[in-house]
This record gives sequence, structure tokens and C-alpha cells, in this order.
Amino acid sequence: MNMQLLHELAFYLMYACAALAIFVIAERGLFFGYTMRQATGLERAMTHAVQHVQELPAELTTRPSLPLALVTDILSEKHHLHSEKDLEDFSESVYIAKRGEVQQRLWILDTIVTAAPLLGLLGTILGIIDTFKALAVSGVSDPGQVSQGIGTALYATALGIGIAVVGMFFFNLFQERIERINDHLKVLMLRACVGRGSQPQSSPQPHGKLHVA
Repeated sequence: MNMQLLHELAFYLMYACAALAIFVIAERGLFFGYTMRQATGLERAMTHAVQHVQELPAELTTRPSLPLALVTDILSEKHHLHSEKDLEDFSESVYIAKRGEVQQRLWILDTIVTAAPLLGLLGTILGIIDTFKALAVSGVSDPGQVSQGIGTALYATALGIGIAVVGMFFFNLFQERIERINDHLKVLMLRACVGRGSQPQSSPQPHGKLHVA
């Protein structure tokens, strides 16, 4: 078995993990930033008088966003529901569906945080094995080559730990952003449910005495 090839393969896997982590961090960072701005803007605009999406400011409705989708779904359906219980159940289902979209692709970052140190350790072990095999064949003729081989093997562990530390920092940061966005979504859900148009009712007949001319 070619240990040198496996050692290089472990490095390639870690480089792929680093590139994938950078992509997820950039994409989720832009998504969370945009979603937070839209949520805070809609939260300020959602008053008791707003009963339709068209009544919201145009700058908040021109581009699609997760908070806008939640508000749109609730406002478009709440006038067709027959009771407050139906409205509560519907708004809860919309909130749960939208909340799940916030956590998309974070499992990739979580997996990289767990796998990167293990790949680094695997690369170190394979590098050390390859160095010892070379020593067994040629003997200790140049201690500098031995040190270089061990150093290259240990570099794999350092690279894996570095990827995991960076990934863990952004993963925890995104978890905090998710909690804040979910809080804003809850506020928007409650405000969108306020002021549900009631069903028209016939005016009651007066109960006074009849006056006969």
C-alpha cells in the first residue's frame, strides 16, 4: 500500500473541506445578514393597520426574503380562516416551515468541524508510517530528512485543527444569528396575526316595543 499517496489524499480532502467551509460561511453569512435586515425592516413596518402585503413599503417587498414570505403567507390566508384557533395553527405551521429554512447547509459546516481534525490525524499517522518505511529501507543517513518527514506529517494535524477552529467559530456565530432571526420571525408572525378581519354579521333587530298607529 502506497502510504505517500494516502498521505497526499488526506491533504486533498482537508483542502476540499476548507474550500467547502469557506463557501458555506460566505453563503450563510450573506443570507443571515440580508435576512436580518429584511426582518428588522418588516418588524418596524408591520403595524396593526397593515392587513395586506401591498400596504408594506415597496423597498421591503421588491426582493424576496424569508421574513417577507412568512408575512405574505399569513396575511394572504388569515382573512379566509374562520376562527382564531385556525389562524393560530396556520401561523405556527408557517413559522415552523420558515424556521427550518434558516438552518440549511449548516450541517455541512458542522460535519467539517468534526471531520477536519480526524483527517489531519489520519494524515499525520500516514506520514509517519511513510517516514518509518523510508527509514527501514535506507537507514538513518540524514537526520534532516527524518525531521522534514515528521514535520510534514504533523502539518496535517495542524491544518485539520485550524480548519476545525475556524469552522467552529462561524458555526457558533451562525447559531446565535439563527436565534435572533427566529425571534424576529416570531414577532412578525404575531404582528401579522393581529387585526384579522371578522366575518360580516347581520345587524341585530331592535327589541323595543312596536308602536301601532
